[in-house]
Formats: sequence, structure tokens, C-alpha cells
Amino acid sequence: MSTATQETPLAGRVRAGLAGLHPGEPVGELKVLPGGHSGLTYSVTAGETKYVIKAVPAGQRPVGRNDVLRQARVLAALAGSAVPVPGLAVVDEAQPAWFAMEFADGDAVEPVLDEPEVAEATARARMLEIASVLRRLHGTDVDAPGLDAPAPLDAAGELARWSRTLHAVPAELRPGGEELLERLGDDVPGGLPPVLLHGDFRLGNVLCVEERAVAVVDWEIWSVGDPRIDLGWFLLFADHRNFPALGRAVPGLPTEPDLLDAYLDGRPALPAMDWFRALGRMKMAAIMGHNLRRHREGKHHDPDQERLPPTIAAMIRTARDILG
Repeated sequence: MSTATQETPLAGRVRAGLAGLHPGEPVGELKVLPGGHSGLTYSVTAGETKYVIKAVPAGQRPVGRNDVLRQARVLAALAGSAVPVPGLAVVDEAQPAWFAMEFADGDAVEPVLDEPEVAEATARARMLEIASVLRRLHGTDVDAPGLDAPAPLDAAGELARWSRTLHAVPAELRPGGEELLERLGDDVPGGLPPVLLHGDFRLGNVLCVEERAVAVVDWEIWSVGDPRIDLGWFLLFADHRNFPALGRAVPGLPTEPDLLDAYLDGRPALPAMDWFRALGRMKMAAIMGHNLRRHREGKHHDPDQERLPPTIAAMIRTARDILG
């Protein structure tokens, strides 16, 4: 349940910023939006309009997931494009920085993982729809004014980054992980022209109304790099069997080949997709292993993390199978 915050310096700044858009209209209290994993996320109303506020936590550096101005830049670059994103309303660069974006109605549900369940036909249509959204995202100009895109990360760089994360997971929690990393390292594919990457592209991060995608959200880790990095991650969520003890079967959900076909839309097949499919599984194993380790070390108490070992093992095993 959302809870109202007390009046804070941030609340005062947000009130002043939105009052400029809604002169004479009341601005409500900031309410914490649950489920956020980066920075501070609130909802607020100004007149009849509802906004989402993203802010740097007081006393913290605006880096990584707390760099909300970086998130605002990509939303501004995509405004009016073929990629649906929430409209950017106010950006306040004074630290601790914050921005306001329009509240997008819709639900973001991962069919094989999340509650509530979505009708099978709707889940299928949504997944095929966002495959085309991903294609349009990858067609965005990475030199768009104001985007200030980082240097591109190639396959080798992405592998090195997530290898470090997996190595930080205790060996007993990542059975077969070393062999998988060796296989990935032995056959790193050549790169494709860099594109704008979301970094966590899946239905759980796309607000939908019925079968239509209305807003891609959660841009905390956007980057520039090989399009197959996003694709390999997205394809993971097509099959509940990738998530033992976590996932559920969704009859009629598109297969990985179905999603690739929808993404390509008649274009030539992408080379070395199996390597990127395996990379996506390694990344998921690394993330889950990291979260489970933090729970067991008492750094973030979450007993639900104890459900992860079968999925971590399955991610590594199936990645090795994909690589042969």
C-alpha cells in the first residue's frame, strides 16, 4: 500500500516544480511507490494529473541506479519516438536531483513469473508486441541530442562485467559456473553496430493496456552496445522451464524463435544468437546468486531468495547446453 511522506525538502521542491505546470491547482503529497529498486520513487497529483517522481536519495551520490538525470535523458531522447515512454514533465538538476514523468496507466506483468496471471491470448499478444518495440528501440539514434550516451560495450566487455558478478557468488551456489564462463570466453562473437539498450527489457518493465504496449519503464541501466545483449535477456522469459520452482507454464506463449521472428520482421537472422542466449542465462544466474548471497550474509533479509538455487543451477546448465 502506498504511504504518504512527511513534508521534506524534496516534497517542497516537487510542489514548486509542479505548481509551475499547474498554476492555482493543488499539488498533493508524495506517496511512496512500492517495488522500486533504485533511487526514490513516488507518485503525486497536481490538479487532475498524476505524476511519478524519481529522486536521488539525500546524502547519496548520483551514480549508477541513483543517477536519475541519466534516466531523464533517455526519456527525453525517446519522447515522440516509435518507442512508447512516459512523458517527461519536470527535471530539476540541483542535487539531490529529481524529475517528474507522467503516470502511465497499465500493468507490467511477466507471464511466467508474476501475479496476477494474464489471459493466455493477451500474454502472447503482448510479448509479440514488445518484440517489435525492442526492434524500434534498437533503431533509435544513439547520437540523439542530449542523450550523452556512454561508450559502447561489446560482447567481451559484457561478459567480463557479469563474470565478475558470478565469481563473487560462492561456488556452491553456482554449480558448473566456471565451465560456462570458460566456454563463453572461448568463443566471443564479433560485434554488431551499437544500439540503444534498455538493459532489462521484458514484459515486467513494459506497461500494457490490453494487448498494447503503452510505456517502457525502468531505465536505470540503459546503455549502448550490441543489440543481441538485450535480445538474449528478453528471450529468457519465454519459457517457464528456465525458472524451476519459480515459473509457471503459460500455454500459447511465443517461443524464442517466435520472438526472434517478430523482432527481425523479415530482416536477416542475427549471427551467434546462441552465445547471447547463453550469456543472458549466465547474467541471470549471477544476479540471483548475488541476491541469495546477500540474504544469507544478512545484508538484505529476504527468505524468498531461498527459492532461487534450482533456477540458478538451471540457468547455468541450459546455457552450457545451448553452447554445446
